[in-house]
Amino acid sequence: MKIGMNMLLWTNHVTEEHYPIVDQLKETGYDGIELYMGDGDVEHYTKLGNHFADLGLGVTTVTGLAPEENISSEDQNIRQAGLDRLKWAIDNAEALGADNICGPIHSSFAYFTRQPPTQDERKRSAEMLRKAAEYAAEANVMLCPEALNRFECYLYNTMADLKTLVEAVDHPNLGAMYDTHHSNIEEKSQSEALKTIAPVLKHIHISENDRGTPGSGQVQWNDVFPTIKEIGYDGWLTIEAFSTIIPEFANAINVWRDYSPSKEIYTKGLQFIKNGMGI
Repeated sequence: MKIGMNMLLWTNHVTEEHYPIVDQLKETGYDGIELYMGDGDVEHYTKLGNHFADLGLGVTTVTGLAPEENISSEDQNIRQAGLDRLKWAIDNAEALGADNICGPIHSSFAYFTRQPPTQDERKRSAEMLRKAAEYAAEANVMLCPEALNRFECYLYNTMADLKTLVEAVDHPNLGAMYDTHHSNIEEKSQSEALKTIAPVLKHIHISENDRGTPGSGQVQWNDVFPTIKEIGYDGWLTIEAFSTIIPEFANAINVWRDYSPSKEIYTKGLQFIKNGMGI
């Protein structure tokens, strides 16, 4: 099992200027970091990947799709744009040496039709993700779509629904990710939700209900950690927390205040996971 820290606490585009933060995370005891991929090219991510490899840090990534890249759209051109965007992300993840690409890649973030999801939308999403997974297989990258809460997404909100997506895609390079923040909103039980998604689970975000320091809020961690051990999950446990440092990104995800000091999040958060998992 490996513990990671998402760089979105500091930036939505990691560059060389963020190396001191990365170095500090390594010194603190993290096994790896997670990057948001929104900008950049293969050359940029190759340079970053070389630095992280020199430090002995693993890497995971997160990305998303804009409304004009929605792979569940009935518009074929929009679906193709989304597939092209996913291939761009896969190329960059390969250059970075990343294990996976996570996030709400089944549809567009914060896009709503004002209607419940339809089977046609889900079918189109699965068909495009199958093509993306086939491309990801060539790069040895795992795709990990994420169910979000109802205020950020409508297509997939629960682990039961997300499992049907993974089963519909039916490809070894596509699994599921679990996020304790979203499940705190949408699920009846963190434990039961984890057990539901366990057969296809490939990544976990450790995130408090307010996106602050893990263990400082209302997530039922006494259910989360024992269940993670019970289902035999041995992949990444990555802290995802947010701040107001990057205003345009904070505004996009409705972050209007800082929930915890950054240093507290990554220091106490790491120890909290170690204590909870008994490592």
